[in-house]
Amino acid sequence: MSAPATSDQPHSRRWLVALPLIGFLAVAGLFLLRLYGGDPSRIPSALIGRPAPQITLPALEGLVHNGTPVPGLDPAVFKGKVSVVNVWASWCVPCHDEAPLLTALAKDTRLQIIGINYKDSPDNARRFLGRYGNPFTAVGADSNGRGSIEWGVYGVPETFVVGRDGTIRYKLVGPVTPANLDRVLKVEIEKALKAGS
Repeated sequence: MSAPATSDQPHSRRWLVALPLIGFLAVAGLFLLRLYGGDPSRIPSALIGRPAPQITLPALEGLVHNGTPVPGLDPAVFKGKVSVVNVWASWCVPCHDEAPLLTALAKDTRLQIIGINYKDSPDNARRFLGRYGNPFTAVGADSNGRGSIEWGVYGVPETFVVGRDGTIRYKLVGPVTPANLDRVLKVEIEKALKAGS
């Protein structure tokens, strides 16, 4: 004959059942705190302070500007001019939001804007640029995403500032917005312009 159940046994079983749930909630809380507790655009990049990746990407098929084909990405383009490199795709919703801001930024003749078109079809990419305007002096087609991996891209959009010496100076994760354009990106561009003076 077994001993009669004590009142402590059901209470201790409830705690045993609740422990995994409590553990999960604690981990989820830490994750959310890290995700939303800081500025996600400030994710550090191992490439900052290093030369831009020496990768060549083909031109976006059929893309022309004033009747001239727009070139692809050649690492030599970074020497001598401050560059803003934007990784984008036509299927990327935030890329649509930032496109007019990049077009406005392209009016600054002190710099050049280079595009890396990430895992996109040439037709869709050209339609995208036809809709918003083409701010890019060169567009490299990264159809398989390997070039973007070399740049340390987590996802699209991402934007880099590259100095006149070809060194990556800054990385913005996420879209260019009116707030971070003035408060962050233009500040970093000015630093890069002064560094090469």
